[in-house]
Amino acid sequence: MNVSLAKDLSVYQLVMGVQTPPKPLSLSPATLLSLVRAQIDLLIEQQIAATLWVKLPPDKIWQSELARYQSSVGASSLIYTCQIEESRKKEAGEAGEDKGEGRLNISSSPSSPSSHYVPVYLPPDSQMRRENFLIVLSPQFCSLIMAHRPLKKPKNQTSGKVNTNKNQPLLIITTVEGRVIQQVLNGIQQAITPESSSILLASFICPTVPQAALMNQLLAKQLLRQDEINGQIITVRTNKLEQQNQELHNKELLKDEYLKNVCQELRIPLTHMKTALSLLNSPNLKPPQRQRYLQLLNTQCDRQNSLITGFLELVQLEQNLEGTTLELVRLSDIVPGVVSTYQPVAQEKGIMLAYTVPTELPSVWCVTGKLKQIVINLLHNSLKFTPNGGQVWVRARNQGDYVQLEFRDTGIGIAENEIPKIFDRFYRVRTAATEDYGGAGLGLTIVQQLLLRCGGSISVKSKLSEGSTFTVQLATVGNIPRAIATENEL
Repeated sequence: MNVSLAKDLSVYQLVMGVQTPPKPLSLSPATLLSLVRAQIDLLIEQQIAATLWVKLPPDKIWQSELARYQSSVGASSLIYTCQIEESRKKEAGEAGEDKGEGRLNISSSPSSPSSHYVPVYLPPDSQMRRENFLIVLSPQFCSLIMAHRPLKKPKNQTSGKVNTNKNQPLLIITTVEGRVIQQVLNGIQQAITPESSSILLASFICPTVPQAALMNQLLAKQLLRQDEINGQIITVRTNKLEQQNQELHNKELLKDEYLKNVCQELRIPLTHMKTALSLLNSPNLKPPQRQRYLQLLNTQCDRQNSLITGFLELVQLEQNLEGTTLELVRLSDIVPGVVSTYQPVAQEKGIMLAYTVPTELPSVWCVTGKLKQIVINLLHNSLKFTPNGGQVWVRARNQGDYVQLEFRDTGIGIAENEIPKIFDRFYRVRTAATEDYGGAGLGLTIVQQLLLRCGGSISVKSKLSEGSTFTVQLATVGNIPRAIATENEL
């Protein structure tokens, strides 16, 4: 049997329409759950076979309460579950799934025969969309629990949609007054369609005064259930706070470790400079030695400057994470100029440096003003680790929704076990060569962080003594991640 309501209905308005209506209280959904559970506990304990009219949230936690009652009381109970008319069309295909708003489909429970759950279909634009309720009807005990979610704003005149705030408290009414419940039943009876007129709710008379013993038991169960839910809320909040504290602690540990590494890295060039200065004071120092120590001072000063600059860049990147802006840029406008700048360095080392960047390549997304820095860092690395007489190529090509920029060299290469570490902060490739390649160990870290900000990526393939290939993927305009694209459109 199905039941339909011929006209719009609001249980909240019916309750508030009685003379001297009960006062709504602004309470949380958790309190509503505790009230419902207390009612179910009382019905089960007293084995009260009641007729229930319900419209509760579709979550399983609410469904399980009605299933618990029905399985305990059995066939002597009858439950009318209110749902929006549009869900009738979905009913056959969903078979137990709960997708209709305001729908409680618990007939799939083995212990709850579907014949004792009668769907009540509400008009599509029913005011009950913003209401939930549990009405208990029996000769021994009648009650009403209802929750109303008020409108946040008046109806939108342009769209016709109603605005609600799901995070605001509910207006909850709970009563056992027969006059109030009878008013609601009369309203439901008038709204029932003619084909469903066999339901004669008006013939049911609610008890005027509930039994005192039942009310005492109900109050005790409400207190127990509310205390139980409060305990659960406290546990959840405590666990959340503990998790947040642990995350903060871990961040502090990472920060301490980071600062420790910064201090150690800054101390290394200082130690070298102090040693060189001490040796320069030697009275028997020969000109070639003096020149070597002066060069060491110059090299270590450059290294410390590189460390400080790189460190400041990383800090700036992390601080401006939310304020990162992107721009569309063409590789053919950036790469040739950088390669031209490094040609004298390549010629001095006898390195063949060449590039291939087709002008027809599409524009790519990159952090504003940072594509040049990415190219400089990667090209500088390739030249630095390529010995005299080697070769370095820079090539760009279309690769689906990305443009691929490749830096390939015939340098010293990277050991396989070191490749996963090269993007770590302050990590420098270890080599058996006597030459000190210097550097801050931050260039690749900065490149990786910049690419992450614009939806790009970087990978590397390398073999010792054969060279390395760094491959950068930059998203074209059609493949920018939605979140980043939205941010840049605003």
